[in-house]
Amino acid sequence: MNSVPGPASGGHVAAAGTRNRISVLHGVNLDQLGRRPAAHYGSLTLMQLEARISDWGAELGLTVQFFQTNHEGAFVEELHRLEGTVDGLVVNPGAWTHYSWAIRDALEIAGLPAVEVHLSDVHAREEWRRTSVIRELCVATIAGHGPDGYREALVRLRDELGRMSA
Repeated sequence: MNSVPGPASGGHVAAAGTRNRISVLHGVNLDQLGRRPAAHYGSLTLMQLEARISDWGAELGLTVQFFQTNHEGAFVEELHRLEGTVDGLVVNPGAWTHYSWAIRDALEIAGLPAVEVHLSDVHAREEWRRTSVIRELCVATIAGHGPDGYREALVRLRDELGRMSA
């Protein structure tokens, strides 16, 4: 289990009541980025990807923290712990996306706006990857845009959180 808070929002000071705390949750095998097929997942390591996401978050006035695990129960428990500590989620459960009803239920319990992200274009891959048990709980799904999909997810969450605060 790896839970690492991201850097502060790069000097951006959030106004009182601003909803800008984002947790990025990476699931199974995402710690193996850099070793997985580059055609699907790119060449960045998880550490490099998270550094980019932190930079994008700072540019957008968001505070970003990270969590990665290869243990489904730990992923569920992290979702349970997030209440009151973050305002939105970027979620890439990896293969769990396609079948983990436990993660789906924990995401529903968390009750936070979430964006589902996949580095690869899951819709153009094997049939089983086209199923997402979390999609209906997410405000958006972004797939096949590589690392830039995470920036798109942060923008989408920032906009969603802004609407919720208005």
